[in-house]
Amino acid sequence: MATSSEDEANRTGVSAEGRSFRFKLPPDEVFPPGSFVIFRQAGGRTALGQVESHTDGPTGRAAATGRILGVIAPDGRLDPLASSPFRSAEVAPAGEDTIELLHHATGATLAVGSLATNPDVPARLLPHRFNRHTFWCGQSGSGKTYALGVVLEQLLAHTDLPLVIFDPNGDFVRLPDVRSDASSEDADRLRGRDIRVLRPGAGPVAPGLPGHLRARFTALPLHLKAAMLRLDPLVDRQEYNSLLHLEDRFAHLDATVLLSALRDSPDPAHHALALRIENLGLLDWQIWAGEETAATDIIETRPTATVLDLGGFQFAEEPLVVALSVLEHLWARREERRPVLIVIDEAHNLCSPDPGGPLQEAVREQIIRIAAEGRKFGLWLLLSTQRPSKIHPSIISQCDNLALMKMSSPLDLAELGAVFGFAPAALMSQSSRFRQGEALFAGGFVPAPSVVQVSSRLTQEGGKDVGVPLRTS
Repeated sequence: MATSSEDEANRTGVSAEGRSFRFKLPPDEVFPPGSFVIFRQAGGRTALGQVESHTDGPTGRAAATGRILGVIAPDGRLDPLASSPFRSAEVAPAGEDTIELLHHATGATLAVGSLATNPDVPARLLPHRFNRHTFWCGQSGSGKTYALGVVLEQLLAHTDLPLVIFDPNGDFVRLPDVRSDASSEDADRLRGRDIRVLRPGAGPVAPGLPGHLRARFTALPLHLKAAMLRLDPLVDRQEYNSLLHLEDRFAHLDATVLLSALRDSPDPAHHALALRIENLGLLDWQIWAGEETAATDIIETRPTATVLDLGGFQFAEEPLVVALSVLEHLWARREERRPVLIVIDEAHNLCSPDPGGPLQEAVREQIIRIAAEGRKFGLWLLLSTQRPSKIHPSIISQCDNLALMKMSSPLDLAELGAVFGFAPAALMSQSSRFRQGEALFAGGFVPAPSVVQVSSRLTQEGGKDVGVPLRTS
């Protein structure tokens, strides 16, 4: 049986430089990776730390290691920049009040759920650190899209950061619809937000219903029109050159008017362009704005959120053209430095590493450009997908925030670990055992890497899994 001196030694932490710590794991207490601990020093100072891993100690007893998150000042506030090396400090679990000191000190105000290691303690994200690119990953069935909706709701309720949401499956089309049983202050804030939903369709739009998702042909730059027409500047020299010289003359004509003008022209190259437009069926696409309002016109007014429902188009090229028009619009106006969060759900549809056609390549290159250079202009990405291998590596490498949900593939976890070194390996390894709705948040937008059980949605979920019909008898 351990003596009192042995028990005291088992609860003694050491920090040589005030940034990391180590202590032996007491036999009667559990400090799992991710848990928060406090170190009471002999001089009266108290430090807050987080356990990141367990290692075998020199005597065979397991030891916990981690990093110091700050020092509690005499006035009771946590200073996350202070360090206080110590040779011996009493270790104890951190309570809710102490963890809330960390949230307050770092500006973490977005309540997204509860901590897995402290279920009674809210988990909070830092709204101002969404000014970095975010990678959101989780296999099918992990609750990825639902959890993403929780975070988007918090951003809508507590910030004035405009969102542009690329929604391929209609999962966020009901974001304006607050649930009838939601009665919190956040729900009231959401009811007053300007959320526009744009969907494929034709005919008149009734007030209060989603608008049509449209792109303006005349607003597309030359290289995007060429990609849409599958024109290569070398292989299709004559047609591309004709398009080049027509740019000034027909820059303000809609696709239908342009086709008529090309047909009436005596130039054979113009006739070839007309045939190409007809053969590709461009005039059958629903996306052309014509006299209607284009998505870029709405985004330019900066509503609280603009949801672009990319599903439901007849032709596979249409959502790509819409995405191109919006991304090109935002990039062309980057010098205005008007912040916007570009949320791309099922991001592999738009930025896959696979070659794809000219339009897919153009979309991917634009996202790569925004990932590499857009941050300083206020163009911030939030990319959600099922596997990291489905996203071009040049894009993932630019992300500073990580949200990881259930992930069973060792190869995917190894790839994520190599890219996101700031996420503790012991926490990442738990993802294969995550329950639905659990997520690891790591990076600048969370006070400390944490496994979180995400809370319930305040708005209606747009897309739900189809259940298996069961017999009643």
